[in-house]
Amino acid sequence: MHAAVLRYRVLAYITGVLIIVVCFVGVPLQFAADKPWIDNNVGTVHGFLYIIYVIFAYILAQKLSLTRAQTVIMMLAGTVPVMTFLIERWATRRFIDPALAAEATSPPQPVGR
Repeated sequence: MHAAVLRYRVLAYITGVLIIVVCFVGVPLQFAADKPWIDNNVGTVHGFLYIIYVIFAYILAQKLSLTRAQTVIMMLAGTVPVMTFLIERWATRRFIDPALAAEATSPPQPVGR
């Protein structure tokens, strides 16, 4: 569970920062100064990493047994600037922290066949 949470958080923050850069730096520079470099390149990187973010969010949502609506909210958070930060905090407080606390108090499961 810890690895899934870490992957989700890292991609949430990276995706969130990149979409902020694209929307608040790249798009204005593209239209005001006719400099599409940031918008094109950072936007492409954001799009690629967003696909990975969606996969990691889905995996974590399955491990947390979230509803379909909660899963969709987590997966779509990377499309709105600042939303990934808000949804990551919401998911951490409501689902991730309780699941990690329950995992820490439960006895270890035997590894075997």
